[in-house]
Amino acid sequence: MRIFDPHIHMTSRTTDDYRAMYDAGVRALVEPSFWLGQPRTSPASFFDYFDALLGWEPFRASQYGIAHHCTLALNPKEANDPRCTPVLEALPRYLAKDSVVAVGEIGYDSMTPAEDHALAAQLQLAADHGLPALVHTPHRDKLAGLHRTLDVVRESALAPELVLLDHLNETTVKDALDSGCWAGFSIYPDTKMDEDRMITVLRNHGTDRILVNSAADWGKSDPLKTRKVADTMLKAGFDEDDVDKVLWRNPVAFYGRSGRLQLGTTAPGSLHEGNSILRGGE
Repeated sequence: MRIFDPHIHMTSRTTDDYRAMYDAGVRALVEPSFWLGQPRTSPASFFDYFDALLGWEPFRASQYGIAHHCTLALNPKEANDPRCTPVLEALPRYLAKDSVVAVGEIGYDSMTPAEDHALAAQLQLAADHGLPALVHTPHRDKLAGLHRTLDVVRESALAPELVLLDHLNETTVKDALDSGCWAGFSIYPDTKMDEDRMITVLRNHGTDRILVNSAADWGKSDPLKTRKVADTMLKAGFDEDDVDKVLWRNPVAFYGRSGRLQLGTTAPGSLHEGNSILRGGE
């Protein structure tokens, strides 16, 4: 079984997690830039973090046979802090880097005017750089947040098929898919979605344009949730092709639109040996 975790924050995880993920079948991942748990006080702290996602973390992943990619952005929570907003001006030089496969996480936290501006500006940056966008739907008032997000996406230059709406649930999946965007689901131990709820979503809505992630971070989370969803799918009657589509081919198809997705034969200790660059839906 091959697994691509399309949203996981490995900066907050240990090397033991990398080893366990490889043993569970994870061969590729995308790490979105996110809020680190306390306020950043200057753009320079973002730049150090971006450099780590572009250098150190891919090296660390390669030691465990996992291809590491990232998305970079000013995240929604910090879009409200004027000390952080100059990051928007510096993003273009980072979005040109080879391992950046989308702009993200962008979207809404508290649905403020500052977040409106940051979301619209970064959707434009994605369009300018020929990249997809990973969009965070808010944890509070999720349906209203989704509708506000879709309004901004429709007004942007970025086509909906280049937008992944993440952290969805049963109340938002239909509107997300009807919009033409991709639908992402985060599987958590206690919050967000769980494996059984995910199975219900797949039964009701099919497997097209649906991605499943662990979104593992500093809090209570589980970097093996992708494998647990795969195992639950098989027990629920889905076949191996369904599992491969949701856990591998769908994330490859979405992030492959960047033209920068590097996948190939890797083994623990290798440095992405034998990688090929995938473009579009290859």
